[in-house]
Amino acid sequence: MRSTWDTDPKQDRFDPADGQKTMKAIVTAGNGGYDKLQCREVRLPELEQGEVLLQVLAAGVNNTEINTRIGWYSSTVTTGTEDAATAEEQEASDKADGGWNETTPFPFIQGTDCCGRVVAVASGGDESTIGSRVLVRACMRKSGFESMENIWMASDFDGAFAQFVKVPAEEVFAVNCDWSDAELGTIPCAYGTAENMVHRGKVREGEHVLVAGASGGVGSAVVQLAKRRGATVTAIAAKAKMETVLSLGADRVIDRNEDVVACLGENSVDIVIDNVAGPAFGGMLKVLKRGGRYASSGAIGGPLVELDMRIFYLKDLTLIGCTAWDEPVFPNLVSYIERGEIRPLVAKTRPLEQIADAQREFLEKNHVGNFVLIPPPLDD
Repeated sequence: MRSTWDTDPKQDRFDPADGQKTMKAIVTAGNGGYDKLQCREVRLPELEQGEVLLQVLAAGVNNTEINTRIGWYSSTVTTGTEDAATAEEQEASDKADGGWNETTPFPFIQGTDCCGRVVAVASGGDESTIGSRVLVRACMRKSGFESMENIWMASDFDGAFAQFVKVPAEEVFAVNCDWSDAELGTIPCAYGTAENMVHRGKVREGEHVLVAGASGGVGSAVVQLAKRRGATVTAIAAKAKMETVLSLGADRVIDRNEDVVACLGENSVDIVIDNVAGPAFGGMLKVLKRGGRYASSGAIGGPLVELDMRIFYLKDLTLIGCTAWDEPVFPNLVSYIERGEIRPLVAKTRPLEQIADAQREFLEKNHVGNFVLIPPPLDD
C-alpha cells in the first residue's frame, strides 16, 4: 500500500508509514436509541485488492442511518420514521430483519454520504488518484447493472462516520468544483436517490411532476433535478418552508396540510415522486393522469398505505420502486455539479461526535436540505 498527501499545508497529513493504526469512529452497537451511537477508537481499515482508503472530509446525515439503527425496515414496524425512532428510544429491541438486505452487521460504522480524499490505494491500484477529492457511490451493484442485486455502504458494511473509510476503487468519483467539503457531503445519498427516481421515472421536458416532502434532502434534490430536465414542478412542503422550496425552482408549492386532490384536481399530474407515503398515498394516485407514474424510495410518513386497486389498474398507472441506482445516475450527478446545474443545501454542520444531537434535530424536520457531520482532525 502506498500513500502520499495533498501538498496544501492546511490539510491534515496522513502516511501509513507513520505507524497510525487506529481512528476515531461512531460505532452503532445494535438496534436501539441514541445510546447505540458510541464514539470509539477503532482499527484503521486494512485495504484489500481493488480498494482505496479515504480520509473522510464530510459525511451527511440521512433517514437511512436512523432507519437502520432503529430497525425500521423490519416488517414488525408499521409507523413512520419519527414515531418509530421515539418508540425505539423508549424500548430498544433487536430486529433480525431490520436492515436493507440481510441482517445488519452490528456493531458497525454507519454513514452513507461521503466526501473524502484518497490517501492510499491497495497494491496494484491507480496511484494517480491519491490526493483526489471524491464522492463515494453508496449504492453498489456488485453483480453488474444487469442485476438489481445491490449493497449499500453503511448498511451492509462500514461507512463514513469515521476519520477514514475504505471502499472499492470503482465506486469513487473525483469531483472538480469549488464546493466546500460539507456541500459535497450533502450529495451522494439524497441526490443519488433523487436522480435515480427522476431517471427511472423518465421525467421529460414539459411534464408536470408532483414532489412530496420537497424540503427534505431527497425532496429538495428532486425539485432541482426535475427542473433541470425542463419539467413543471409542484412541490409539497410545510408552510414555513414554502418560500425556500420556491427558491429551488418549484413552480408551485402546496402546504402539506392541504388536500392535494382539492388543490390540483384529479388527473392533473404526469408523475408523482413521493418519499412520504402514509395517509396521503391514495390522493397521490388520484391526481395522476391516465398512464401516469408513481416513483418512491421511502416512506417516512408511514410504510403501510391504502391502495384502491381500481384506481391503479383502471388508470393504467405504473408504480416504480427505486432502491438500486441505475448506471448513469452517479456520473450524471458529478457532471451536474461540475457544470453548476444543481446547488447543495447544507442545513447545518456539526462535529462527528455530536451525531446524536444531529439526528434528533434531523427528525424534528424544521430544516431544509441536509445535516453534515465533520470528523475530528487527524491529530485530535
